[in-house]
Amino acid sequence: MNSDKPSGHIRKTLLIGLVAFLLSLLTLTPTFSPFELKAFDLCSRLLNPAVTSDDIVMLVVDQPSLEAVAAEGVTWPWPRQIYAPVIEYLSQAEAVYFDVLFTEASSYGNEDDSILAEAIRKAGNVTLPLFVTATRKGSAAADEPFLKRVSLAGSVPGVPTYPAVLAPIPELAGAARNGGNVMIKPDQDGVYRRVPLLFGADGLLFPNLILGDLLKNGKVTLEGGRICRSGRPLPLQDEQLLLRFSTAREPFLIIPVIDLIRATSGADPAPRFTRDFFRGKRVLIGLTAAGLYDLKPTAVSSSSFGTLVHATTLENLLKGTSFRPVPLFWSLLLMLLLSLVAARFVLTHSAVGANLAFFGIALVCAVGLPAALFAYGHYLRLLPPVTAMTTAFVLAASYSYATEGRQRRFVRRAFSQYMDETLVAHLLQHPELIRPGGQKKRVTVFFADIAGFTTIAERFPVDDTARMLHGVLNALTEEIIRNHGVIDKYIGDCVMAFWGAPLESGEDEANACRAALACLDALVEVNRGFKAEGLGEISLRIGLHTGDAIVGNLGSDRLFDFTVVGDTVNLASRLESANKFFHTRCMASEETIQAAGGDEIATRELGLIAVKGKQHPVRIFELVGYRASMPPEELELCERYNRAVQQFRGRQWQEAEIEFAAIQSLKPGDGPSQYYLEWCRRLIDKQPLTDDWDVIIMLDK
Repeated sequence: MNSDKPSGHIRKTLLIGLVAFLLSLLTLTPTFSPFELKAFDLCSRLLNPAVTSDDIVMLVVDQPSLEAVAAEGVTWPWPRQIYAPVIEYLSQAEAVYFDVLFTEASSYGNEDDSILAEAIRKAGNVTLPLFVTATRKGSAAADEPFLKRVSLAGSVPGVPTYPAVLAPIPELAGAARNGGNVMIKPDQDGVYRRVPLLFGADGLLFPNLILGDLLKNGKVTLEGGRICRSGRPLPLQDEQLLLRFSTAREPFLIIPVIDLIRATSGADPAPRFTRDFFRGKRVLIGLTAAGLYDLKPTAVSSSSFGTLVHATTLENLLKGTSFRPVPLFWSLLLMLLLSLVAARFVLTHSAVGANLAFFGIALVCAVGLPAALFAYGHYLRLLPPVTAMTTAFVLAASYSYATEGRQRRFVRRAFSQYMDETLVAHLLQHPELIRPGGQKKRVTVFFADIAGFTTIAERFPVDDTARMLHGVLNALTEEIIRNHGVIDKYIGDCVMAFWGAPLESGEDEANACRAALACLDALVEVNRGFKAEGLGEISLRIGLHTGDAIVGNLGSDRLFDFTVVGDTVNLASRLESANKFFHTRCMASEETIQAAGGDEIATRELGLIAVKGKQHPVRIFELVGYRASMPPEELELCERYNRAVQQFRGRQWQEAEIEFAAIQSLKPGDGPSQYYLEWCRRLIDKQPLTDDWDVIIMLDK
């Protein structure tokens, strides 16, 4: 038996919840990073918006461009002067970012570099890439002017640092408006999800390719070692920008570079994109042809290209749409909360269906909250809360099955045979109710006894008698349990039951009355079966009383039962026996009738009885049946009887005698009307009685 108090459940909840929480902290370690990264990718594909940008253009060297230029006899790598007219064509753009390295002189000669440098100088809007590297020490002296010009003042802790940096050749570098690093390392699984914005190299601090230009024109600022947008620090994760990739097929306008080459050469007299089209736009020039080795998988695509990563970085910085990592504190708090809630629920609920339903709901919450935040641009790790909840659920379920589950199975096996499943579930929720001991509660006690069972036992063989007893007790048991009662015990041919414990329903008295009438109706069917088998007919006497009693697991250390004891039990038993006096089948005390309330059941007042050991007499009633199902003539007799009783109590004995006599003629052998008819005839010739007179039936037994 489980004698745990609620405080015991709380201690177990805290212990299991904390263990699950501590175990789930492992998901925050690098070992579980691959799983979290895949969850991030899945959320990105499902929840990222399919937005497009009109302000950012990708000018790409794609396969058709390579083939078109090759048809003119020019193979890759192209002469750099090919880009010169393109740069001039883009002179009205807000900014032009080259995602093509120019760290070595052109193989076509110095003039080739000079032509491109002049075009870059005239346009005045070009940012060239540099490349931080760990392959060699120190940078070339010729690169120092450009590197110092594009580097940032101050220092920022936590940025990735490299020993050297590869800069564009001096001629091109001197013509560029700005420069920035294009070297980005992917996550450990080779996927690009985030970009560092600052890099340390050769003792200097360099911006990302995109960031340098934005810092120069004030779109973002560097304040106190932190990158800010509109005066607020950017939401970085480990000093990196967590990119929010668009799920649109083409989030940015992609233009093959051959289109502009043809437009500048006059080969296309009506170009699709004029010079004015690029006014105010930001253009990234990059490589997308498969053979140019700039393919990079991202969170939303297994095959993308590097320029798209830079374009997404630009869009996220300009519009502030990058992911905002939720602080670790809130992730830990959610993990702890889910662990405790899961442990608490499983430890206090034994039903498998309820636990599985809870697990489904909790899993939806553990996944749904991070997913909802993800959809609005807030990144809360998905794996830790799911793991915390699942771990707590498994630990609590295992513990419950191994310990409390065994106790619950005992309770269910022991109690489900004699009480309603709702009451069993209540005991499982509150096992402290069934520990040895008792408490005072208001209950309704039910006694049902087979009338004349000794005579029946003498008339029939033992097997038939046992079969009849089993049939009757089985029918009564089913009706009592169906009406939410508790079978207390079987005393030979008698059934004792009660309502109001361990669970109070607010309809305990009404349920007891319904059970009593249902037992009488069930007996009709049982007797019909007995008659078909050639057996005898059974009749019942039922007594009901409501009052205070001691309820609990009472008995010895070896043997105890969940039962009720006290005067209420004694009086209910006396009322069952009192049916003999009135030749009735079901009798209930005034306390039960008043508490049951309503007009659902027809009753007849029988009067007052005095029970040995009780100071005050108890008013009693006969339960006749359900008004809705009673034959009209029987209901009318019941009403006439109650009116006659009122006449009797009002000393109108002649009128009452006439009514009771009429009822006797219509229903010969009716015990209550015969009883009052005899009293009327005695009192007609008596002297006037005191004002508080009443007829009291004395029960000596």
